[in-house]
Amino acid sequence: MNSLHLPPLSLYVHIPWCVRKCPYCDFNSHTNDGEALPENDYVEALLEDLTAEASEAQLQGRPLVSIFFGGGTPSLFSAAAIARILDGAEQRIGFAADIEITLEANPGTAEQQKFRGFRAAGVNRLSIGIQSFHHAHLERLGRIHNGSEALAAIGIARQAGFDNINLDLMHGLPQQTPEQAIADLQQAIDQQPEHLSWYQLTIEPNTAFHSQPPLLPVETTLERIQAQGHQLLKSAGFEAYEISAYARPQRQSQHNSNYWQFGDYLGIGAGAHGKITAVSEQKIIRTQKTRQPGDYLSRRIKGQSYLAKHAPLESAELPQEFLMNALRLQQGVPSALFNQRTGIALNTLESHWQVLETKGLVEPLASGRLRCTALGRRFLDSILAEF
Repeated sequence: MNSLHLPPLSLYVHIPWCVRKCPYCDFNSHTNDGEALPENDYVEALLEDLTAEASEAQLQGRPLVSIFFGGGTPSLFSAAAIARILDGAEQRIGFAADIEITLEANPGTAEQQKFRGFRAAGVNRLSIGIQSFHHAHLERLGRIHNGSEALAAIGIARQAGFDNINLDLMHGLPQQTPEQAIADLQQAIDQQPEHLSWYQLTIEPNTAFHSQPPLLPVETTLERIQAQGHQLLKSAGFEAYEISAYARPQRQSQHNSNYWQFGDYLGIGAGAHGKITAVSEQKIIRTQKTRQPGDYLSRRIKGQSYLAKHAPLESAELPQEFLMNALRLQQGVPSALFNQRTGIALNTLESHWQVLETKGLVEPLASGRLRCTALGRRFLDSILAEF
């Protein structure tokens, strides 16, 4: 393994509670059954978790380039709680001058009332989980908001001072027609967000939809929706920079881009994952925190580590780990990044890459970029299987 280069550093903060578990969701999220959230205790645990990360991880003086509050529904927490977490992160690690701080929010009325407080706390990017503006589709998805609340949330976010907003939108929904899917997308575009995450509903294991599958559009319908939607977004000035991510110029997600380029990130909170480059050991470490919120909270009381996993990636795993992220990007990544981020020589990919190039799935290595062709982006799983 050659010498590793230190990549940018991000922070992921997991807030695991939701009002209701959606039938398609396989994230580590838990309903609070109407009980008061243990907000203060959880924030204390997060800050303790972060203290351990800052002292144990090989940060090498790197500031945070991005922070992402995900869930669950982070907007269930108060603005004061979010401010405490951000203050703690800045004190323990430090922020880059242009740090991007994203918080996922639902369009529910209770969350909307907090938007101004989130902005004052330091959050400068809001990601609103719309999924659809269509009432029947929202009901089938188990969402607790309606289309009017979704539109209101976007307006309130603007009034609160957010000038960087992402809208999450799904297509290929149960019983959805192409016309309905494109109407949803057009309504989202009409709100003039800076970023759109537009992705197809997939049925994941361990979800309610997996045990009781809904009637989804057929493959030809899905292809039609994708083609029409991609063209609509392009004509509206959005760049497709990743498989399901579309942004206006200079508005790509810094946080997700760091993931896709195999950057480093600390993960705090129940079930949070992390990845850190240990230059002194010439290793890349994967971490995961204990998954259940109750267990996570109890570890603070017991004085136990929050870690459930702390293990180096084997050299044989690194090519696939790197490519499964980098090849999601429309433009791929510079070839030199492979060696810098994995410590492995680029020529170890050559024989596998030539097989894929012959099949028309990837661009030639001589191009100077690791990049899929348009065909390859449709068969990314097949490409990764080669490694």
